[in-house]
Amino acid sequence: MSTQSDGTDQPSSPRTAQGPVAPDHRWAGLFVLATALSMIVLDGTIVGVALPTIIEDLHLDLGDAQWVNASYSVVFAALLLTTGRLGDRLGRRNMLLGGVVVFLAGSLLASQADDAGTLVVARLIQGVGGAFVLPATLSTVNATFRGKDRAVAFGIWGAVISGMAAVGPLLGGWLTTSFTWPWIFLVNLPIGVAVVVGALLVVPETRAHITVPGLDVVGLLLSALGFGAVVFALIEGQSLGWWAPKADLEVFGMVWGTDAPVSPVPVIGAVGVLLLVLFAFWERHRARIARSALLDLTLFRVATFRWGNLTAMLVAIGEFGLIFVLPLYLQNILGLSSLGAGVVLATMAAGAFFSGAMARHLAAAIGSPRTIVLGLVLEVVGVLAVALVVTPTVSSWLIAVLLVIYGLGLGLASAQLTGTTLVDVPEEESGQASATQSTSRQLGSALGTAFIGAALAIGLTTAVPPALDGVDGVSPAVASQVADATAQSAGGTIPQLRAQGTRSQFGETTPDVVDALSDGFSDATRISLYVAAGFLLLGLVCSTRVVAASRREGVDQGDRSHAEGSAGAARDADDRRR
Repeated sequence: MSTQSDGTDQPSSPRTAQGPVAPDHRWAGLFVLATALSMIVLDGTIVGVALPTIIEDLHLDLGDAQWVNASYSVVFAALLLTTGRLGDRLGRRNMLLGGVVVFLAGSLLASQADDAGTLVVARLIQGVGGAFVLPATLSTVNATFRGKDRAVAFGIWGAVISGMAAVGPLLGGWLTTSFTWPWIFLVNLPIGVAVVVGALLVVPETRAHITVPGLDVVGLLLSALGFGAVVFALIEGQSLGWWAPKADLEVFGMVWGTDAPVSPVPVIGAVGVLLLVLFAFWERHRARIARSALLDLTLFRVATFRWGNLTAMLVAIGEFGLIFVLPLYLQNILGLSSLGAGVVLATMAAGAFFSGAMARHLAAAIGSPRTIVLGLVLEVVGVLAVALVVTPTVSSWLIAVLLVIYGLGLGLASAQLTGTTLVDVPEEESGQASATQSTSRQLGSALGTAFIGAALAIGLTTAVPPALDGVDGVSPAVASQVADATAQSAGGTIPQLRAQGTRSQFGETTPDVVDALSDGFSDATRISLYVAAGFLLLGLVCSTRVVAASRREGVDQGDRSHAEGSAGAARDADDRRR
C-alpha cells in the first residue's frame, strides 16, 4: 500500500520522490492548487440554481435534470480512490494537469450542449477530470509542506472545499441571470488555463514510494457499474415504472418493452446491489493476496471510522437533495430569478461560515463528536422549518432566514466530521481512510439527487392531479395531461402559464390552474424536504454512535489532539533529519 494519501481530507506525512521545495514557490503553488480545487468544487453546486433555466432552454424532463446533477457525482465517486493511487505512481502534478485538461474539455462541451444527452455526457467528462484533480491537490500539499506550515496549508485547503461549495449557488445564479446558463461552464476555461500555466511554473512534481503491486481495475469497474446502476434505478423509476413497465428502454439496439412482465428498474437496481456486494468480496480477495486494492475493508472495524462514514454519506444525501429541490421551488413557484434563488441559498453559506469559524472553540469545550451532533440537530430543525412554511405565497426572506439555521448546523457538522471520523485510524492507513470518506461524501451527493428527486417526482404525481380537480372547466383528461407535463418539466410549465395569462389554452381559468399547480408543486416540495430531513435524521442517529465509539476509546478529544500534535512534531523532526 502507498504511504501517501490517495484521497482527501486529513492525510499522513509521506515519503515522496520530491526533495525540499523553495518556500516562495510552496505558497504560490498552494494558491494554484486552491484555484484548481475551487473550480471543481464549485461545479458540484453551481449547476443547481441554473437548472430551471436549463430545463426550459433544452426541454429537459425531471429525469434529465437529475442526471445532469448526479452524473458528475457518480463518476467522481467511482474514480476517486483509483485516481489517488495513479497520482502516487505517475506523479501528482501530471495527474493535476491531465485532470484540468479533461475538466475543461467537459466544460466546453457542456456550454455548447443543445440536448440532454450531450449535457449529461459533458458532466460525466467533468466528473472524470474532477476525480483526477481533487486527490492530486491534497497529495501535493501533503508532500510539500511541513510543521506549522502544513497545518495552515490544510486549513486553507479545507476552507476552499466548504467555502466554494456554499458559494456555488450564488455564483451560478449571478452568471445565469447576468449572462446565460452556458457561462456557468465557460467561466471554467480561463481559470483552468491559468491553473495549467501556474502548475507548470510553481507546483512541484511528487510521487510516493509504492510497496504493493498492481492496480485494482476490476474493483474500479465493479464499483462504478454498481453505483451507476443503483442511481439509474432511482432516477428512472418514475419514467420507466418502479415495477410495472411504463415506457420502453432501448440500450445498444435492444429494447425492454412495455409488454415485459416487469420494469427494467428493479432488475437494474438489483444488479447494481449485486455488483457492489461482489466489489466488497473482490476487495477482500485483493487484500488476502497482498495486491493493491481500492478499499481496505478492515478500516471499518474502527467504530468511529465506520459510523463516521455512514454519517457523512447520509448527511450528503440530505444536503445535496436540498440543493437540487429548492432552486426549482424558488424559481418556478415563488417566481425568483436565478440570482434571487442564489441569494436565498447563499444564506446557508453565511450560517456555515459563521459556525465553521466557531466550531473549533466549541469542539474544545464539548468535544468534536458532540459538536457534530449539535450541528446535525440544527440541520434537521432548519430543513423541517423550511418544509413547514413551504407554500406558493411564503416570503422568500422567511425561507432565507430559516436556511441560516440549517447553515449554522452545516458549518458545525462539516468542520468536525472529517477529523472525528479519521482520528482513530492508524497513521499508515490515513491516506486510504481519507479517500474512503471523500468517496462516501461524493456517493451521498449522487444518491441525494436521485433519492430526493424521486421523492419530488412521486410527490408531483400524487399532489398535482387532486389540486386540479377543483378547477372549473378542466376535465379529468386535461388535468391528467397538465399534471404529467408539470411533473416532467419539474414545474417549468407553471411560470410559462403564469406568463401567458388568459392567452393560454385555459383562458379565463388560467390563474386558477396556475394556483392549483403551485399548490401541488409546493406539496411535492414539502414531501421531498421531509425525505431530505429523514436522511439528515438518520445521519444524526449515526453521529450519536460516533459519540459512543469515541467514549469507548477512552480518550477525550483534547488529549487526542495533543497526542496527534506531538506525533506530528516528531514526524516533522524525523523528516528534517532525513
